[in-house]
Amino acid sequence: MLEMFSVSLFGKDRKIRVYLPKSYQHGLSRRYPVLYLHDGQNVFGNEEAINGVSLQLHQYLDDQELDLLVVAIDQNTEGEERVNEYCPWKNGDFTEKLIGSIPTSGGKGKEYVKFIVGNLKPHIDHTYRTNPEEAYMAGISLGGLISTYAACSYPHIFKRVAAISAAYYRNQEEIENIITKSDLSSLEKIYLDCGTAEAGENERVSELFLDSNQTVFQLLKTKVKQTEFRKIEGALHNYETFKRRFPDVIKFLTSET
Repeated sequence: MLEMFSVSLFGKDRKIRVYLPKSYQHGLSRRYPVLYLHDGQNVFGNEEAINGVSLQLHQYLDDQELDLLVVAIDQNTEGEERVNEYCPWKNGDFTEKLIGSIPTSGGKGKEYVKFIVGNLKPHIDHTYRTNPEEAYMAGISLGGLISTYAACSYPHIFKRVAAISAAYYRNQEEIENIITKSDLSSLEKIYLDCGTAEAGENERVSELFLDSNQTVFQLLKTKVKQTEFRKIEGALHNYETFKRRFPDVIKFLTSET
């Protein structure tokens, strides 16, 4: 079952989509772990999905009858606002290697995550039967970058994190730095994956994108015992490929091993 409501974020209304598992209406004393996801338009139905393809995650969760509550936060589709909100810092030097320039975008990500921790999560925990101690986060592309930042900044809150084809390159230097400096001993597990053809026929950019993810993985695995990285052969940077491998992400986040 899906529910929706709006919150004020950066001075404007933002839609929040909440998936409630099949068992939610029956086990009235039961409390559920919560997975926070970015790019909310692309999480459930195709009707509002950017470019028309979503993860259709509700269908998978219903089929598997998983006891997981999912909170999907819509992206801001205006101009560069998605980049601004999902990058904790201004775009760094590594960005130029991939896109040929260093944009002035980025820098709102810290405030965005602070909103999730300080406003959205307390509201979700108050409104729904959640287990406040079991909060997870996952994201795709820039959503993977901001999820990794959240793990480093609030490791006592987001115990399990996944970053799918993460666009670390926008903040490569800073994300490496914060991982190195952070105490991540309270994190239970982290999942990363990346395709070998993220940029399609542009092999140089695809290699840089993959190298960027592998560098972050090498740092994280020294900090979190249960860290997994999967290199997806031939995978492009689009929702057709993300959708196919997202079930593995959910399995990793919800498994007890």
